[in-house]
Amino acid sequence: MRTGAPTICPLCGRPLGARLEDHHLVPKAFKGRETVALHPICHRKIHSVLTERELKDHFHSLERLREHPDIAAFVTWIAGKHADFHGPTRASRALKEKRAARRR
Repeated sequence: MRTGAPTICPLCGRPLGARLEDHHLVPKAFKGRETVALHPICHRKIHSVLTERELKDHFHSLERLREHPDIAAFVTWIAGKHADFHGPTRASRALKEKRAARRR
């Protein structure tokens, strides 16, 4: 359930564009229900850096997300881009290693 009709992305602070994606602050896999509307690129960055477990355990608020070094660097980088800017978002090496370790 999204609260209100935001006009500013709560992660990066830029105006929202034509496309929005809902981000569950606590992942749906852990029965999270509260969502926030983000730019697609902001939403994808979160999931390219953090696992579902990390989101549940440590990064379940916008403040905590912005404190993560990779997210903070992304927010600084994206600040000057237009609202509908979109580019490829790749999973970080650390996230790939965490996922590979779980499969072993």
